[in-house]
Amino acid sequence: MTSHETRPQSQTAAAAATPAKRNLKREAAVKAGFILALALCATPYVSAPIALVGGFLFTLFFGHPFAKLNHKATNILLKASVVGLGFGMNVHSALQVGREGLGLTIGSITLVLTLGYFVGGWLKMPRKSSHLVASGTAICGGSAIAAVAPAVNASEKEMSVSLGVVFLLNAIALVLFPFVGHLLGLSQHQFGLWSAIAIHDTSSVVGAASAYGDEALQVATTVKLARALWIIPVSLLSAILFRSKGKKISIPWFIFYFILAMLANSYIPFVSTFGPAVTSISKTALVVTLFLIGAGLSVEKIRSVGWKPLILGIILWVVVSVLSLLVIVNS
Repeated sequence: MTSHETRPQSQTAAAAATPAKRNLKREAAVKAGFILALALCATPYVSAPIALVGGFLFTLFFGHPFAKLNHKATNILLKASVVGLGFGMNVHSALQVGREGLGLTIGSITLVLTLGYFVGGWLKMPRKSSHLVASGTAICGGSAIAAVAPAVNASEKEMSVSLGVVFLLNAIALVLFPFVGHLLGLSQHQFGLWSAIAIHDTSSVVGAASAYGDEALQVATTVKLARALWIIPVSLLSAILFRSKGKKISIPWFIFYFILAMLANSYIPFVSTFGPAVTSISKTALVVTLFLIGAGLSVEKIRSVGWKPLILGIILWVVVSVLSLLVIVNS
């Protein structure tokens, strides 16, 4: 082979390698940027709503470099954060708040599930899809949908659409609720109770309440986790209504760990020495979690929801938000 033949081949190989190197550099830069953004969320300068929106914008403009790990990391961090918050709560105060929110919880769950049935029928939606959206709105968002879906033998598409509706409304609620709370002059206690009843997922409830204040956070976490326990009876009822015998029901065990942490903080003296530090770390971890949740929300997911499930979700959400707010303010 002559030197004239060798030179063009080497030049072609170098030209082909250049885009590959650029892609590798870009991937490394995006990964570094993502890790830096997570680190920033662990500082006091980033609030829960900013973290959520920031995660979404990062994925929108740069993509998600760790997409396969996102769901698992979010799930673990959220549960660990909620359990950690239990080390900053007193069981006697929690019981008082829980009793106060019990009537609102039962009333809102009954109203949303019933309204979901009739509005879903009016929109001519499949019964399973409307029931999943209503269950997510009534109890605790994605966790409720994940628990009820196998009980009613829902398809993967029905489940993903319902999760998309709840996820989108959660993101809006996290940003909107603190603003409305301050606008209406709600007290810490009132806002905590309202957010626990009217916001879907535990992550957004805790995020919105933490942005409002410490007392709001304690009230919201206690009432929301007590509300989440209704996953069990609602799943059983769903299995009966849809005749899905023998289906496994997912029990949110992390709630019981939260209760244990709260009991330890209330009755074991030495726990109070490190309880505040654990609570502080948990709040920080929650903000990081919300960044990951935002990063998992893509434009494609929003588009795949469809207008009927979205309309149903908005109607149910607005009704429960307005009615629960009126009850809380006038009680």
